[in-house]
Amino acid sequence: MINITSAQLDAWLATLIFPLTRILAMIASSPVLGNKQVPVRVKIGLSVLLAIIIAPAIGDMPPVAVVSPQGLLIMVQQIIIGVAMGFTMRLIFTAVEMAGELAGLQMGLGFASFYDPLNASYTPVVARWLGMIAALAFLVINGHLYMLSALAESFRTLPIGSMMSANGFYGVASWGGSIFAYALQISLPILAALLITNIALGILTRAAPQLNLFAVGFPITLAIGFFVLALSMPYFTPLLDRLTHEGLGTMLNLLGIP
Repeated sequence: MINITSAQLDAWLATLIFPLTRILAMIASSPVLGNKQVPVRVKIGLSVLLAIIIAPAIGDMPPVAVVSPQGLLIMVQQIIIGVAMGFTMRLIFTAVEMAGELAGLQMGLGFASFYDPLNASYTPVVARWLGMIAALAFLVINGHLYMLSALAESFRTLPIGSMMSANGFYGVASWGGSIFAYALQISLPILAALLITNIALGILTRAAPQLNLFAVGFPITLAIGFFVLALSMPYFTPLLDRLTHEGLGTMLNLLGIP
């Protein structure tokens, strides 16, 4: 007859629940994997599978019951760590969508928007299109695999029961501040081309006042915007690759991985 004590049961639950909490938080807040269009069952199934694979290599767990106050505190710590990891990578896609929104407004497509279920808001069509391109490029450069590798490594540098340092939180805040600069860099070619176009249209209007600027300017700015956007696409993937590696570097820094 097999006898299982409550201490053994608490230890088994802790071995699975504590890593699963961090993994679920990271997947729920990460790009691509955390998209609302991905079924919840898929997210939970992937998290449980990763927890089962990673749990044997974690090592000793704190001798704390999962339902105790100390256990709940540890679960909150794991949620904070997982959300910080996923949020770091999600900021990359925020920069890309912000660049698309700036470009779309300058092209005159500010009124053309789609409902974005990820952010529960309406997103301009150019931002949505750049976001889809960024998601495909992210998968091509194996960004999701890098994230999962950093997640597995985080259990070595930040074992269960430990918390991120103040430098880690500061690194995430600094990374979030630099996202605006990256969004401007991505949209700068279109903004510069459309600025020159608007200046030329303004000079043309002064030279020929009878010219209907709204009837002529909108097709011109729209065509030039799409033309410059097509020209800049070959340079988009290398920039996204650099952003992904910088985001991974920020993630490794907040985890204390050299």
